[in-house]
Parts: sequence; C-alpha cells; structure tokens
Amino acid sequence: MSTPIEANVAPSIASARSAKTAKTAKSTKKSYLLFFSSWFLLIASGVLGTMLYTEHLKTQLSSHLASQTEAQLQTMQTQYQQQLDQLKASVTTDISALQAKVDSFNELLAFTKDSANSKTDNSNQLYTQLAEVKKKLDELKANLDVLK
Repeated sequence: MSTPIEANVAPSIASARSAKTAKTAKSTKKSYLLFFSSWFLLIASGVLGTMLYTEHLKTQLSSHLASQTEAQLQTMQTQYQQQLDQLKASVTTDISALQAKVDSFNELLAFTKDSANSKTDNSNQLYTQLAEVKKKLDELKANLDVLK
C-alpha cells in the first residue's frame, strides 16, 4: 500500500500546503486591511473636503449678505432723508400760508375796529377766527420743531 517513501513525501506535501495556506491567509488579511484602510482614507478625505467647502461657502454667503444689507440700508436712509426734506418743505409752506392769513386777518380786524361804531360789535367774530388761526399756526410750528 503505501511505501515508506510515499509516507515521507505525504507529510512534507501536507506541511507545504499548510504553510502555503497560512501565507495566503496572511496575505488575504493584509489585502483586506489595505483595502479597508484605503476606503476609510477616501471617505475621511471626502468628509473633510466637504466640511472645508461648506465653511468656505458659508463665509462667502455671509459676506455677500452683509454687503447687500448695507446697500439696502443706504438706499432706505437716502429715501427717508428725501421724505423728511419734502415734509419740512411742506410744513414750511403751510406755515407761511397761515402767516399770510393771520396777517390779512389782522389787517381786517384793524379795519373793522376802525370802522365799527358803538352800536355794532362784529369784531368778536374776527377775534375768534384769529385765535383759531393762531392756534393752528402754533401747532404747525410745534410739528416743525419736532421734525428738526
């Protein structure tokens, strides 16, 4: 059946096979380790790149928004100043118109006083109207002072 030579050859072949499979197993483990570590490095570098790019976009977007906001604030301030100037001009015009009415009422009152006789006294109506006009003039002056 088996000869002594075959018996000696069989263990050496078996030991060679086991040594070869052990080397292959070690080589396979190294290959898996190398494969997974390279995938891990690729994934980590992708995550890091994404984080850096996101931070860059965030700073760029915030600076862009800040410049837009500043431009809008400047525009609103200019419009507000124009409206305020228009309002001041309008109030000044109204005050001068009322002053002209007060002056005409004063002249009319002086004329009425001069021409009134002792029997009729219509000057009270003019005094009442003059008091109302002066009251409105004082209100407009107060509004102008508030605007300044």
